[in-house]
Amino acid sequence: MSRVDRCIVLVDAGYLLGAAASLLAGEPSRSRITVDHAALIQGLRERAESDTQQPLLRIYWFDGAPDRVPQPEHRRLRVMPRVTVRLGALTRSDGRWAQKGVDAAMHAELTELARNRACSDVVLVTGDGDLLPGMMAAKEHGVAVHLWAVQAADGDYNQSEDLVAEADERRVLDRTWITKAVRAKELTGVCAPPPVPRPEIAAILSAPLPDSALGARAERPAEEGEHAQAAAASENGAQERVPAPKGVPTPKDLAALRAPGVQPTQPPASATLRWSSDKGWVDRPGVATESADAASMPTLAQLTTAEQRWADREEDITTVGGDPYEVGQVFARRWMERLGEQSHLQKLSGMYPRIPHRIDGELLRYAARFGLLAHKDDQIDEHDRYAIRAGFWREIDVRTAAEHAPAGE
Repeated sequence: MSRVDRCIVLVDAGYLLGAAASLLAGEPSRSRITVDHAALIQGLRERAESDTQQPLLRIYWFDGAPDRVPQPEHRRLRVMPRVTVRLGALTRSDGRWAQKGVDAAMHAELTELARNRACSDVVLVTGDGDLLPGMMAAKEHGVAVHLWAVQAADGDYNQSEDLVAEADERRVLDRTWITKAVRAKELTGVCAPPPVPRPEIAAILSAPLPDSALGARAERPAEEGEHAQAAAASENGAQERVPAPKGVPTPKDLAALRAPGVQPTQPPASATLRWSSDKGWVDRPGVATESADAASMPTLAQLTTAEQRWADREEDITTVGGDPYEVGQVFARRWMERLGEQSHLQKLSGMYPRIPHRIDGELLRYAARFGLLAHKDDQIDEHDRYAIRAGFWREIDVRTAAEHAPAGE
């Protein structure tokens, strides 16, 4: 079998994006950077074809994922032309995430491609010395091996010296090249404020709870995990006290919270709250049911046709990045665009900050598609929930502010 004159790129995403984060943000956490995957893939292709002087056959993207379940970026990547995604496991140990099986998968792919003479040149974007045997095997089959490094933040090597010594060609992806597709996130403590006056979230969260709500919190089952840390402190001998409200309010919390200066009303003893979840509706005692206006709000599913549902899924895969704030905005935008009766929008705006239960549950289930509500020890990340709902309200406010702006503005 003759060798085919074309190039293949094998990318260790953990190395590429971790090194890029170190370079641009000062630490290897991928959460500190934003990646334009389409631009990154295009940049890899153009650079590979230029360096090897061969047309590209395919880019293999190797990454880890919890339980090997594709994350939003993986779903976007695997529908791009000439891109194949291979996932290893992502496990957490001693507070740090670690990839399992990625190096082995890269080694197997590299040796198989070389053995079958599928290409004349292989580009490796990795720094792990475990790939050295695969590199040597590829060379023995007549394949030219190009090793690419990401510019190190401290100017030193961030690759195995054995890999560097064994490679046929070596290139460095410098800061200028990296920043065409990757940028550091700006660290902000809070989400952007809405464009119209609203009660501050902080004031709402700091408002005292009615006695009935405090009692309901004390009776909340331990497995819900909303205040597991406070419960653990009590069990360890800490002084018992009712935990102050903190973090992100659930719909149940918001039903009980009051704005400063407003006297709370006591709900009837038989009142229940219909709580939405992936398991369906669950009745929780102790909080008054929502208003008729809130209960009459149509859900996004009710407003969406089969054709729109398909288009939504396509947009989720190809363009929605999965940032919690962005997810809330996307959901709100679709809901508003499909409303036939615009009076619902004004009613909803007046309910701030409480989202009607059915819509809130649907919003969180939508966010779960992007891995934002992954349960760890039965706990939901409160920061993500805050950002999801903040994005939802920001989009609502932008729309209502635009509708009420003077005609000349």
